[in-house]
Amino acid sequence: MGEKSLQKKQYILETARKVFMEKGFKNVTMKDIVEACDISRGGLYLYFGSTEEIFLEVLKMEAGEADDVFSDNITEDATASDILMLFLKEQKRELLRKKNNLTVATYEYFFSTDVPKKDNILKKQFDSAVKIIEKLIEAGVENGEFECEDCRVTARNIMFVLEGLKITARTIGVSSDTVDEELMYILQGLGIDD
Repeated sequence: MGEKSLQKKQYILETARKVFMEKGFKNVTMKDIVEACDISRGGLYLYFGSTEEIFLEVLKMEAGEADDVFSDNITEDATASDILMLFLKEQKRELLRKKNNLTVATYEYFFSTDVPKKDNILKKQFDSAVKIIEKLIEAGVENGEFECEDCRVTARNIMFVLEGLKITARTIGVSSDTVDEELMYILQGLGIDD
């Protein structure tokens, strides 16, 4: 694929992301994306065969961007505690963001589609985050920043709390203070008081 084709594909994905943010997953049609991109139907089908294919590419793109934002903010001399605080701060920002996120569309997709475990991008992201947090906690325990008896279980628990907060934020709403309380509880479980 040439440079111009890659740029066109990227444009379609970025535009489709906005459509999915606005309409969710189940209400988006190829026609919606064609109109938003101001391209022909054939032009869209040159790159993608379905809204599902587009949506999965958007999710991959979003995950990559989130990883970039997070890693770009880590300094060379950052401690495990610094990195965990940065991660939790970013999670809070995402939780409280009312617009411009794909949470509703993501849950619609995964509730309505029978995705095999090996292909489930959400599960892969969750499992990857658990492994990263586990390694981070292990490093913090080694250098005396954290107290933890089972780093894997603790990392998984942190992700379950964050996932629960994500659903709560979209369904019944969650305040900044509530998010802070939950994150503080996580930190206290690791022996951090502030």
